[in-house]
Amino acid sequence: MALKDITTLVDLRGPKNAMNVALDLAGRTEAHVTGLALAYNPVMPGYLIAPMPADYLEQARKQSEDDAKAALQEFNAASDRNGVKYEGRVVQMAGGGAADPFIAQCRLSDLIVMGQYDAERGDAIGEVLIEAALFDSGVPVMIVPYAGKPKFSAEHVMIAWDGSATAVHAIRSSLPLLQLAGKITVVMVDRGQKRDGEPGAEVATYLARHGFKVNLETVASPDTSVADAMLNFVSDNGVDMVVMGGYGHSRMREFVLGGATYGMLKSMTVPVVMAH
Repeated sequence: MALKDITTLVDLRGPKNAMNVALDLAGRTEAHVTGLALAYNPVMPGYLIAPMPADYLEQARKQSEDDAKAALQEFNAASDRNGVKYEGRVVQMAGGGAADPFIAQCRLSDLIVMGQYDAERGDAIGEVLIEAALFDSGVPVMIVPYAGKPKFSAEHVMIAWDGSATAVHAIRSSLPLLQLAGKITVVMVDRGQKRDGEPGAEVATYLARHGFKVNLETVASPDTSVADAMLNFVSDNGVDMVVMGGYGHSRMREFVLGGATYGMLKSMTVPVVMAH
């Protein structure tokens, strides 16, 4: 299946790395791009004793909508420069509320491209949106690092393989992207677990039937986390993009125990495509 419909979350501020990667990818695949800018309607906390002035709420609502429209103007101009088919939409969101309006706009697309949340700044909204996209959209999600100025590249793609259902879903969902790859390496992290047969042989066979030639690599991580082992492989081997399952364990367990998804979302250096 070809990649024909991309949805990207347009950051209201900053360098808009996710938008730029989405437009670059669309230019290579002739896909249509829908840019979503979120406008948050302020909600008055229920614990306030004195009512918040109506003009303040209206001013805050208007400022949020103006910010979203300004971001879409940048998206439209960048899309024109890249010569891609596009559409921009403002999505009305309840301040501090659920991500449902955003997710509803994403479901009928082939790929969601959005920016990494900045844990140092406590970007709680960004974290909520990424998790909602992974769990509720049914669409693979490409998360783009906020640092640097990344462009889409698939010269060397790393597939993180642990045999889980989420890893299988990520691979199957990423087949259109893998068609753009120059080199594919399937990486397994050895934590001393017992494996039957040749590690990775089944996934290599599956990908071969789809026309992909892959390399198999097993890396040991006796003293580091799985995420650190994968990030080290990315750095040492010139990986441009990672494909992996997202949240194979519960979100709470990932947060408390430091799972692979949480570690990658926090410290990624290249775009990561995830599916749950």
